[in-house]
Amino acid sequence: MPSANVYDMDGQIVREEHLDNYVFGAPINTAVLHQVVTAQLVNRRQGTASTKTRAEVSGGGKKPYRQKGTGRARQGSTRAPHWRGGGAVFGPRPHAYERAIPRKMKRIAIRSALSDKAANGRILLMERIEITAPRTKDMEALLSNLPITRTVLLLLPERDENVVLSARNIPAIKLGHVDSTNVVELLKYDHLLMTLETARILVKKFGRDADDRLQMKRHPNVVLRRRARAAHEAAKLATPGKTVTAKPARTVKAATATADEKAAKAPRTTKAASATDEKAPKSTRKRATENAEKGGEE
Repeated sequence: MPSANVYDMDGQIVREEHLDNYVFGAPINTAVLHQVVTAQLVNRRQGTASTKTRAEVSGGGKKPYRQKGTGRARQGSTRAPHWRGGGAVFGPRPHAYERAIPRKMKRIAIRSALSDKAANGRILLMERIEITAPRTKDMEALLSNLPITRTVLLLLPERDENVVLSARNIPAIKLGHVDSTNVVELLKYDHLLMTLETARILVKKFGRDADDRLQMKRHPNVVLRRRARAAHEAAKLATPGKTVTAKPARTVKAATATADEKAAKAPRTTKAASATDEKAPKSTRKRATENAEKGGEE
């Protein structure tokens, strides 16, 4: 299970805190990280770069000189691309650079970035960050007491004006809110400094329960099957000597199929039997009547 040290304001280790394994101990998916980082950087582009073609450059309507007799190459306009002041051939045009990334991929990327920080010991926890007055010296003293080598990302559970004003002039620190957690900043800065409340909010936003709530809206059967398997494994561990038979989670399709099987196996009604007898040939019905009369006489 991943863990991180909890520091006080003097930079002393208070204790070791165990982190959530689903959020801070997830497998690092580099392919998803690359796609999400690329998409996030691309989405920051405005897409307003523009150039003019030869049709958009003003002027050039008159032929520079006559067609023949000058010894020079024939020219029709001074706004052609090979002329100075002419139009651009394949210059940039305004367009959108937006790239959509699925929500599940974004969440996987954030968990991978947090897990990478936890695996390399780059997560620093604090009970709380208290700065009484907005002073840059106080923030520099706090950073000097902590084992921070280069840059650090400070995630706050809520805005603290004294902390914000104390850290804004320090180039090595970047302040962020826990709700604006993104992959680019997690990978850009070497260390992650946050309070215990911030860590709890991250687990609440990106933990297993949060994923199950999102999954239940569209694919509930996936969650139900996984929970059934987990319950079966827990029952096996609780009773090692007994054989536990798992009851699979019934889906909508399975329930419909079971109802159809029961209806097919149900006994046929009298009405259906009489309808079948009416469809039988006359000779068969006659023999059945004679056998019934003989049985009554005996």
